[in-house]
Amino acid sequence: MSLEEISGASDRSLLLVHGRDFKPSAEAYMDLSIAALRAGIERDYPERVGAFDAMQKRVAWYGDLNAEILNSLGKHYDESLDISDRRNALAALREIPVRKRFGIRQYDQLPGKSAVPEAIVDVLAPLLGALGLCVPLIRCVSKDFARYFDRKADYAMKVRRRLEEQLCALMDRGDRIVLISHGSGSVVAYDVLWQLSQDPDLKAKYGDKKVDLWITLGSPLGDSKIRKRLLGAKEKPATKFPLNVISWHNVAAEDDYTCHDNTLADDFKMMLKQRVVSAVHDYRIFNLAVRYGRSNPHSSIGYYIHPRVSKILADWLQEGAETISLKYTF
Repeated sequence: MSLEEISGASDRSLLLVHGRDFKPSAEAYMDLSIAALRAGIERDYPERVGAFDAMQKRVAWYGDLNAEILNSLGKHYDESLDISDRRNALAALREIPVRKRFGIRQYDQLPGKSAVPEAIVDVLAPLLGALGLCVPLIRCVSKDFARYFDRKADYAMKVRRRLEEQLCALMDRGDRIVLISHGSGSVVAYDVLWQLSQDPDLKAKYGDKKVDLWITLGSPLGDSKIRKRLLGAKEKPATKFPLNVISWHNVAAEDDYTCHDNTLADDFKMMLKQRVVSAVHDYRIFNLAVRYGRSNPHSSIGYYIHPRVSKILADWLQEGAETISLKYTF
């Protein structure tokens, strides 16, 4: 389906930011992602499906930039197979009838479930960080994400531009925006949010624009070595953080090594002290997605359809950002 076919006439907008690795086309990624988000709301909050359908929906897609890097390294991608497997994962998750079935009992029964990758990262990340080997580790695991931190490459600039264009277009419309970023896409989102509210060239026009709700899924922003490479990390406190997020909700899945440090409220508590964000909340979930016959706790489909994400989004659709902020503020 096209973006026009999955969007309505509401003044509320949903903007998705994907993460690393190969991705299907923008249309296919958006179709599957919106289907997963909608299925979760339809399962738990059917009375709010209409409000969800009426939202404007966009994706900041840079899959071609990822593929350019990965293809140059001899990696190959079968898009039709990937799309089919994503559809199979979504179909299986849709068969789960109630939100209570997204717990540890069901998770422990998934094929190939393993806590080893996250455990390894938990042990190695502090050691490698102390030795200055964090980025080399990222290069081994994710070539495209490592390129994002390569100052000699223009990949990061191109990726940020994709999101900036989409986000600014929604801000120009005066929409109330929910931004959902998956995996390393949350690093891109953070940097763009910082640019729009702190960069002198952009702040003049967008400094007073806000994102109602930012949802990060499987985010690596809890890693101290990643945070040191964010835009603004070396700035003074007044210009260190984005100023344009009202409420931030972070969802991390058990055994998802991408978010091995799964809490962000402690890492970004200074934003609360400076009163530049109303709330930063952390949630731990079980991602029940199965990809290629094995448990995949980092799967975007599994995050999008999860009851916790459905509740956060449904509450925003019902109440509005101001009420949500008052409800969750400490």
